[in-house]
Amino acid sequence: MTAAMFLSMIIFFAFSIPIAVSIGFAGTASLFFFTNTPMLVVPKEMFSSIDKFALGAIPFFILAGNLMEVGGISNRLVNFAKSIVGGLQGGLGITCVMTCMIFAAVSGSSVATTFAIGAILIPALIKHGYPTNFAAALQATSAELGVIIPPSIPMILYGVSAEVSIGELFIAGFGPGILIGSGLMFFVWCWSKYKGYGKNDHVGRMKFGHATREAALALMMPVIILGGIYGGVFTPTEAAVVAVFYALIVGMLIYKEIKVKDLYPIFRKSVISSAVIMFIIANAGLFSFLITRAGVPEAIGDFLKAHLTSGGMFLLGVNIALFIIGMFIETSASIIVLAPILAPVAQKFGVDPVHFGTIMVVNLALGMITPPFGVNLFAACTVAKISLDKIVRELIPFVLTVLACLMIITYVPQISLFLRDWVYGY
Repeated sequence: MTAAMFLSMIIFFAFSIPIAVSIGFAGTASLFFFTNTPMLVVPKEMFSSIDKFALGAIPFFILAGNLMEVGGISNRLVNFAKSIVGGLQGGLGITCVMTCMIFAAVSGSSVATTFAIGAILIPALIKHGYPTNFAAALQATSAELGVIIPPSIPMILYGVSAEVSIGELFIAGFGPGILIGSGLMFFVWCWSKYKGYGKNDHVGRMKFGHATREAALALMMPVIILGGIYGGVFTPTEAAVVAVFYALIVGMLIYKEIKVKDLYPIFRKSVISSAVIMFIIANAGLFSFLITRAGVPEAIGDFLKAHLTSGGMFLLGVNIALFIIGMFIETSASIIVLAPILAPVAQKFGVDPVHFGTIMVVNLALGMITPPFGVNLFAACTVAKISLDKIVRELIPFVLTVLACLMIITYVPQISLFLRDWVYGY
């Protein structure tokens, strides 16, 4: 049955059937042909997959990101970041990475980060002499930080799937996010020096004090959200609702950039994005139920323990597999399907489930910037108005930079666990 599920899913992919539908069809067909289980299990398991309180955070974080984009918060964050690093050669490129890091502390979505920040910075980068394909590749890669730095929608999905504390996953994301962000900023600085990009990036740069005053309310947003979560004031799900109200009040009443007529397009866009993710989760939940029932996690665990001699070898094998999977399957679906299989196996090798969650999220986030199905690539190419093939060559050094950071995150677990252990007293 398991072989039939994976084979049929691959066939559906080959016919360009949407990922969520392919997963659902594969699970339903396998249930019908290989078991005597009533088909009522299909809607039951699909509903059970999304009937979880923690998942309520997803639509609200998406809505908060869209409100930030329209409400002027994104633009002020860009000006703030540019006031810090804009004086360097390549400073505008570094500003792109830094702004995405700040924006990621609220949005939880890489696609939302790509559109919100890319709409401002890609035209600015091109205007300052950066090649269009480089600007698009930089934005797509930087936006990946949206799912690594908390709050993070994929981390919520991993926590629900692997039954791991979402609060612990969130705080474990800071170390990897800062490492990757720093790595990208260093690469952009070196590459700009080498290529001669960004010699006039200081033009139009605000003074630090003025930019800070302008962005004060925008900068308070991640402080309130993350401070509230770790201060025990509200849960991650409740924090998403607070983020929405904060972005709405600041955008409508203080910055006054969101008009009443803007609300319908914002809500419509958020509902569609949320529905797509929830539909993937529902179908992937059915798929996960069937492979768990078939004993796949236990079989994989026994196989790996028999053939791999250490946790280090296991993590290397998992990273290679996840990198390939992430190129072809959407991140949310991959996590929902694979986390229940791999997390128990990782624990058998002595890998902390929170550490493994950060490895899995960082690795699969790479799938957002690798062809052929990298969602960040499509978003960045849409903003930059170029075709996907124009961006691939410029992506290679960015992908290599993130891969190097991934290896460090994998084999130095304290990068992920130091803050978690300090805050939670492990």
